[in-house]
Amino acid sequence: MACMWRVFQRHGVFAVRNRNPDRAHELAGVSFRSFSTKAAPHTTRMEYQDAVCTLNTLQTNASVLAQARQERSHSQLQLQAMVGFLERSGLKVDKLDHLNIIHVTGTKGKGSTCAFTERILRSYGFRTGFYSSPHLVQVRERIRINGQPIGKELFAKYFWQVYGRLYETKDVNDGEMPGYFRFLTILAFHVFLQEKVDLAIIEVGIGGAYDCTNIIRRPWVCGISSLGIDHTQLLGDTMEKIAWQKGGIFKPGVPAFTVKQPEEAMMVLKDRAKEIGCSLQVCPGLMDYDTDGGPIWLGLAGQHQQPNASLALQLSHTWMQRRCLPGAFQSHDGNSAGCQAATFKLGPIMVKGLEETEWPGRNQTLKHGQITYFLDGAHTMRSMLACVQWFKESAAQHELTASGPVARVLLFNSTGDRDSAAMLKLLVPCQFDFAVFCPNITEAIASCNADQQNFNVSIEHMLTRCLDNQSSWRLHNSSPSDLTEPQMLIGDTLCMVPEKKAETLVFPCILSSLQWIAQGKDSVLVDSGKTQLPVKPSVMAKAALLRETTAIHVLITGSLHLVGGALKHLDPAMSK
Repeated sequence: MACMWRVFQRHGVFAVRNRNPDRAHELAGVSFRSFSTKAAPHTTRMEYQDAVCTLNTLQTNASVLAQARQERSHSQLQLQAMVGFLERSGLKVDKLDHLNIIHVTGTKGKGSTCAFTERILRSYGFRTGFYSSPHLVQVRERIRINGQPIGKELFAKYFWQVYGRLYETKDVNDGEMPGYFRFLTILAFHVFLQEKVDLAIIEVGIGGAYDCTNIIRRPWVCGISSLGIDHTQLLGDTMEKIAWQKGGIFKPGVPAFTVKQPEEAMMVLKDRAKEIGCSLQVCPGLMDYDTDGGPIWLGLAGQHQQPNASLALQLSHTWMQRRCLPGAFQSHDGNSAGCQAATFKLGPIMVKGLEETEWPGRNQTLKHGQITYFLDGAHTMRSMLACVQWFKESAAQHELTASGPVARVLLFNSTGDRDSAAMLKLLVPCQFDFAVFCPNITEAIASCNADQQNFNVSIEHMLTRCLDNQSSWRLHNSSPSDLTEPQMLIGDTLCMVPEKKAETLVFPCILSSLQWIAQGKDSVLVDSGKTQLPVKPSVMAKAALLRETTAIHVLITGSLHLVGGALKHLDPAMSK
């Protein structure tokens, strides 16, 4: 909690426009105390949480972030600045050539593609590094070796090495330190080089052309997963603009692969490949690969994972060709931009790699007794469509084995500039009995750890967004006469629930939402160490349906940060 308040003070997350800053504290149920704003000193025995607290001081506050979005024309300068930070940390860009990198971008499915690729190559015995974002529960999840997040001691060791070099040189560099994501990218490069991985799979953060991972000069192969409209303030508001940004990871002579894309996006990608001088091939369908008649099973659920798996097969196959048959590998120019990639026979190791792939928070199912949680971090229109299809099919299968009535509950939040109202409209046909909304705050008490603290947006803004989401849901589901007579939810702070409709609720944190939904039926959530916020009797009475049903199906979606906060409570092993 101390480090949380230090960063609140440092970055001023409660904007001046908030006329009553204490109100945000009250709504979140958090009591703050004053602590020093001074960053933790560099000692030889820093613990993991100390490192994460210091890392959080590198988060960009909301006002600075907004200004950066308005200055997209200076993106190239930002990329040059990344090179400077890398050199201050003790690395030259050419050192990254030794990492044998697979570089992957996209709007939807890039993380899953990387997960498939990593598991396939690890199945062949290669020592893998994998850098991804965001994390779900702990920040060290972003930097993986052989599929596992690096240990806390290893994270702290390398963190202080890199942070120390950057901090020591900041005074002669106008006091500049890299932002949160930039620092983690630099840290990942250091970890992979020091731990001597055979290859590094690097997932782009946002976009491609000006993403800080794009200081990579010589990847061995590049991939682009499904494209869609997202991060419009940074990447542009059309498919063409977004495709141009994503194609920025192409490198001269380096083979690139993509899944089938919308026509306007595909044309831009082809032009980018020709301009840069690389081949671009479109992946075949997953069922087109030869497996000697055996089935292909994917460790990740959902039909939409098939293109991601095909892209992973092409990336891993191409990487191994270059690794194991260097004499047969030729440079690829842009003359083949847009052609169909060849299929090949899948050996048992590749098939096993696809089947054993795990990627938490994406089409994930957790069953806790009478409650089944369906978790998917869908946050775009296309990914939400896929989420809805997966949930309908999966929940229906679970309901076939239920011995009595089943209640359906939606737990939703969204962030950034995403059209949450449109996403909620897609969720209406799932026929939820309750729609519950909460901010991406794990718990409204002082015990939450530093890994999931986000200071890019104020608590006031997060709660306002939840109220807007609730209003959107009610508009999609209610007649005008239902939109009156709001009722207090917790204590005397939040006005949410209409008297005539009990299907919408807003809670101040993820834990209180889950506890209300579970109604004591999930032993993990009634652990003595978890504090329960007081809920008014009238609101508890509305949960009668949840108490009486045989089973409860909960879909948690709209934000990977929401899913991560839920997993912190639902899967305690992820916090160890």
